[in-house]
Amino acid sequence: MAKMITVDPITRIEGHLRIDVEVDRGKVQNSWSSGQMWRGIEKILEGRDPRDAWAFTQRICGVCTTVHAMASVRSVENALGIQVPLNAQLIRNLIIAAHSLHDHIVHFYHLSALDWVDVVSALSGDPARASKLAESLSPWPGNSVKALTAVKEKVAGFVAAGQLGIFTNGYWGHPAMKLSPDVNLLAVAHYLQALEYQRKALQAVAILGSKTPNIQNLTVGGVMNAINLDNQATLNMTKLYQVKSLLEEVQTFVEQVYVPDVCAIGAMYADWTGYGAGVTNYLSVPELPLDTAGTTFAMPGGTIMGADLGTIKPITGFNDPYWKDNVAESIARAWYDGDWSLHPWEEDTVPNYTGFDTEGRYSWVKAPRFQGKPMQVGPLAQVLAAFAQGDETTVKWATAALGIASSVAGTKLGPGILHSTIGRHAARAIRCAVIAEHAQTHWGLLVNNIASGDTEIFTSFEFPRGVIQGVGFHEAPRGVLSHWCVIEDGKIKNYQCVVPSTWNAGPRDAEGQLGPYEASLVGNPIADEERPLEVLRTIHSFDPCLACAIHTLDPEGNEKAMVKVL
Repeated sequence: MAKMITVDPITRIEGHLRIDVEVDRGKVQNSWSSGQMWRGIEKILEGRDPRDAWAFTQRICGVCTTVHAMASVRSVENALGIQVPLNAQLIRNLIIAAHSLHDHIVHFYHLSALDWVDVVSALSGDPARASKLAESLSPWPGNSVKALTAVKEKVAGFVAAGQLGIFTNGYWGHPAMKLSPDVNLLAVAHYLQALEYQRKALQAVAILGSKTPNIQNLTVGGVMNAINLDNQATLNMTKLYQVKSLLEEVQTFVEQVYVPDVCAIGAMYADWTGYGAGVTNYLSVPELPLDTAGTTFAMPGGTIMGADLGTIKPITGFNDPYWKDNVAESIARAWYDGDWSLHPWEEDTVPNYTGFDTEGRYSWVKAPRFQGKPMQVGPLAQVLAAFAQGDETTVKWATAALGIASSVAGTKLGPGILHSTIGRHAARAIRCAVIAEHAQTHWGLLVNNIASGDTEIFTSFEFPRGVIQGVGFHEAPRGVLSHWCVIEDGKIKNYQCVVPSTWNAGPRDAEGQLGPYEASLVGNPIADEERPLEVLRTIHSFDPCLACAIHTLDPEGNEKAMVKVL
């Protein structure tokens, strides 16, 4: 008999997400994805100066701050039709790269690894055997017997003191956990080491962005990083070499730890390459612009339909009609006033909560569509689009990753396995390695451009009378992010954010098409209905980010509700 399971909230994500699954005979038969918070930033921006929008949109989320700032300034610049100086593009690119490196490392190790790694089992691991396995995959110095012994002792100390902290409420001993104690020990060691390297990536963001989260250096028309190599208060070679050093350290961790870990663990859970594909229409946009007009990019984007790489159709830039004309959002099953599917420049954001109804409306998340189709966005979409277009760096790292996984699995694995829960993790690691290489390249481009005598960082402009509209996109860590603005007489008339987790977490549309989260869960196994770990595995593989977390308070500031973290 079918049973309904509700996981609310889904934890180890940003924002409030509820997932309902109908389970019968140990498999998910149907699912519903519900965003449980209203974002509302669009209403806050109405009537404001477009030059201020980027500072507001950073506050949409406590994690995805930088990405909204980038998409926002690009949107207003697109409406104005202005170009930004090359230095500004390259500084932005370095911030984008550093932020992405941080985000991908945090996602795998700290937000999703514990779906696969049994921390308690690590106490039975043998440091010598774990070290031997690790050294067969990578020369990383943190894999020594001494280092792994220290980790085992640290975890044992946590257990003995009854202070497991962040490890307290895991599904330890779950029947779906299958790594050996030695592999679990190695993974826990890398979990702890990753804390240091994600911090180094954010240090690079802070040097260029003045702080993080919520960077302070952006402006419509460029950046506010004054360049003067003889002034300690401005962007100079000392700061630039600090950035380079930090990014090199992070790159080493990504190449010698993150990529091998994902590939090895993925191979050990090879059965999960058969689960979680869901929507196999993919959408990505180009990223890391190489010119002042934003018409050439280091990382390609495009669409793929039905998992067929032969259907790749590139998206060339912000003004590509294929991109601009084909995005729409449906509110047929979302808590908004109306029943429409509209282009972002034409839609509104009028809340109308009617209660949770699986046959009606059940989410605050709208349902984005591209040419009327649901699309999966994220690193998997970006990697597949780049691979299909023969991008050299992506092909290199995809081939390397599949080679490591094949070696561990003892059989040759091809790109087809990427259409899965495990595949999304592999694609994120591949994309992270690609970005780490691009970060070094763009650092060199910036330094060489400054050395040529160019210190320009800003293009001046004026808002015209009448109505203008623009779109800015960014291939954020979680996928395609786009901001759509309509400006009238220098003030924001309409502003819409179509974010990665809207594409992936959106509900059904008027035609009944499931969103990517929903579709990806259908067919997933559920070994223990009281501990639905498999639901978390697939949802976490998308790296959900719904909105900034909130607290429920009464007017006197007293807490009114509390949820238990799984």
